Formats: sequence, structure tokens, C-alpha cells
Amino acid sequence: MTDHYDGLETRSAGARAAALSVQLPAAIARAQRAAAYHELLHDVDAAGVVDLEVLSHLPVTRKSDLVRLQTEAPPLGGFNATPLRDLARIFASPGPIHEGQAPGEDPWRFARALHATGLRRGQLLHNCFAYHFTPAGMMLELGAHALGCPVFPAGPGNTEAQARAAAHLRPVCYAGTPDYLKAILEAGDALGLDLASFRIGHVTGGAYLPALRAFYAERGLTVLQSYGTADLGLIAYESDAREGLIVDEGVVVEIVRPGTGDPVPEGEVGEVLVTLLDSPDPLIRFATGDLSAILPGVSPCGRTNTRIKGWMGRADQATKVRGMFVRPEQVAEVLRAHPGLGRARLVVGSTEGRDTMTLRVETPVRDAALVESLGKSLQGITRLRGDVRLEEPGALPNDGKVIEDTRG
Repeated sequence: MTDHYDGLETRSAGARAAALSVQLPAAIARAQRAAAYHELLHDVDAAGVVDLEVLSHLPVTRKSDLVRLQTEAPPLGGFNATPLRDLARIFASPGPIHEGQAPGEDPWRFARALHATGLRRGQLLHNCFAYHFTPAGMMLELGAHALGCPVFPAGPGNTEAQARAAAHLRPVCYAGTPDYLKAILEAGDALGLDLASFRIGHVTGGAYLPALRAFYAERGLTVLQSYGTADLGLIAYESDAREGLIVDEGVVVEIVRPGTGDPVPEGEVGEVLVTLLDSPDPLIRFATGDLSAILPGVSPCGRTNTRIKGWMGRADQATKVRGMFVRPEQVAEVLRAHPGLGRARLVVGSTEGRDTMTLRVETPVRDAALVESLGKSLQGITRLRGDVRLEEPGALPNDGKVIEDTRG
């Protein structure tokens, strides 16, 4: 495949930055109409938020806080600028966290990802995502409809029936979790069914492991993945270049140090923050709790937007030490009290049944006074004693971990 969904995908960096300088202020202004953001962003001049540098100073909205916020201000925590009566649907995801679906042709923007997978007008999509409670089924269905494609709403489960339906309906494309297409194909083999109509697949919602990629490749299938959430919709998607995931044109992605809103250098693993640009109900600097990293350069497929490595684990690393929770935000607070230091990692262990903490900090300085000062800050902020170890710059693994629990 060499064609693109639209001209936005191949814009120059200058054209994308110019568009962002218009889209970001508009998104902030729309968000401020929602009760939650009216309070959170009350002192922000929307017109001045014109680039990523200014955006990086705005407060973070955490997915992990939504359960509490929606309990306090049901049903959506005050984050919907669209009145409830005007929403198309409301979903409930595990947590529970509730999401509203704004009206529109493709509100979660999955048409772009399905197009990159190879789905084209008139081709049938066999959609194995759930249609009940969670929005995944509708996300992919509306994306397919935006491309002019019919959909078989298969949902998950009942694998033999899935295989028989596919043999009869002859879908070109599968959508679902990475491993479930394999289960359908193997069920078809066992039943002696012809499932050769499947030529492409779009997978998300689980780990797409190399062995699974190899299985599909051996059967002549092109199966590509995307990364998204129920709250945000599409965040990034894979193209036929298979070199990272390309950020969707309708969002801004920042990679920040877990527990903070501070951007990390390109290539360093951190937490994924997403800002919705064109949604009637924008989320601003929404912390997904997922880890990833920005890849240098642009994709060989010709799409010029930022690329990320994909899902690399969870950033929610809070753990209990001696009966008290320690969080990445507290480690960040320790660093802010000592400007000029590099990355830090709090290693939690156990010695003779007693919890231990060691704060490892990257710095070229070797100073006993710094060790003592860091120890005092650590105790003052966490209310727990811990050791401090100074490390050479670059000594800590680039895996996004701020708290490492080694207690097993």
C-alpha cells in the first residue's frame, strides 16, 4: 500500500505546527466549557496555548482519577462539554469508568487506522470487539462505515460459529484482539472451512507478540495493530512499514516522566499523555497510565507524524511500603527539590522481612552532602526512611520505571 487516508498524513513539520497553533487554542476553549475543565483550566488563556511547549505547562488529567471524579459528579465527572441529552451513547468500561460518545460519523477516528491496514470501500469487516458496555465494537464499526464498508457485528466468543459465519460471508478484514483471529482460523481448519477470504486484520486491546505475527504472515495475512483507549479513541496506528505506531492526526501525544507532566527527551520511556484536538468533548493532557517512547524520524511509508514505540507497560507504579503508599509523583517531588539531577528510580525491596527503599539518582556529582540532603527530602515527602545511591548518568534502564518493587 502506498496511498494515504488524506493529505494530513503527509504534511510537512511546518504545516503541522501551523495547524496545531489553531487547533490547540480551539480545543482548550471547547474543554473550558465542560464543568471539570472550567475549574481545572480557569486561569488558562486558551488563545495562548499554541504549541507543545505551552501545552506542557497545563495540568494533567489522570485516567486513574476518573472513578472518583465520576462518583462525585455523575455520570461523566463534568468532562463532557456536550450536554448528556445530545450524546449518541454512553458506555461503561472496567473501573467502572463511563464514556460518552459524541455525535458524528467517526468520533473515535478509527477510519484512518483501518485504511492504513488496507480496508477499502465495499469490503466486509468481521468485527469481533464487544458491542455491549464498552465502546470497542462501535469504535471499529463507525470507522469502517466512514470508509464505506459493511460490518458483520460478530462480537467476542462462540468461535466455531464465528468461523462458520466467516466461511459463508467471506469477509476481507478481521478486527479484534490480536490472538482471537488465530483461534477463528484454527477452528476453521478443524471444521474443514475455507477462510481464505481473510486477507487483512486490524488488532488492538492486547499484546501482539512476534510469534503471532509470524503465524499470520505464514498464512499470507497482513495484520497490523493500533493503540487506543475507551476514553480517547485512536491514539496511534501501524502502517505497512511496521516501524512503530504513527500518531493519529486528531491527537497530540506527549511522553512524560511518570507521575508528572514533565516531558522526557526523545527516545526515553515515559507515560503517554494525550490531548484531543477535534473532539467536541476534548480531553487535555490525559494521562493514560501507559508507557511508551517517541521514535526518531518519520515512517518509511510517507506518513510524517510523530511515531511511538507502542505500548511498553504501565506507568501506574504506586506500591505500599511499611503500610504506606509510595507514588511516582513523590519521587518527582524529591527531584524538584534538587534541580539539575537526572533520572531517578526508587527500588523497593525486603531484608529479613522488613521493607527497604533505595533511591537511585543519576548525577555526575559525588557528594556526601547531596546524599544526605536527598535522604532528608525522601523521608520528608514519603514519610519513610530510605537509602540514597548516586549513579552515573545513563546508568538506569530506559524502561520508564520510577518505582521498582523487587519483593516478588
